[in-house]
Amino acid sequence: MKKNFQEGDQKIFKRVVTEQDVARFQNAGVHDVYSTFAIARDAEWCGRLFVLEIKDEDEEGIGTFISVSHLSPALIGEEVIFTSTLHFLSGNEIKTTFEAKVNERLIAVGEQKQKILKKDKLEKTFSGLQQQNG
Repeated sequence: MKKNFQEGDQKIFKRVVTEQDVARFQNAGVHDVYSTFAIARDAEWCGRLFVLEIKDEDEEGIGTFISVSHLSPALIGEEVIFTSTLHFLSGNEIKTTFEAKVNERLIAVGEQKQKILKKDKLEKTFSGLQQQNG
C-alpha cells in the first residue's frame, strides 16, 4: 500500500443526474430528484478515487462506513460535483469527507471509510461465506 497522499488532499468527481438516479422503491417512483442512495454510491466512488492510487496490485479496497446528510434536491440533468477530502490514512484504513454541490448550492455532505486488504484475504472471506450459505 502506497502512502502517496496526505491529509487535506482532494479528489473531484462529476455526475449528471439521470432517471436511474432518482428515488425509487419496489419499482415505484417517489421523487424525480437525485436519491440519497445514489448520492451515497457516488460519494463512495469519489473516496475510492484515492484507493485506486493507494492500493497495490495484490490489494483491493472495501467500503466499511458511509454517512450522508442530504441537504437539498438535485434535478434530473443537473451536474453534481463531489469533492472528497482525505481526512486520514492510518494503517490500512482511509477516511474521507465529502461535499456535493450543484453550482454553489450544497446538496449533501458526509464521510466514508474504506479498508485496503489483500485480494486473497477478501476472496477467502467471500468464499467462506458462500460455503456457509451453500
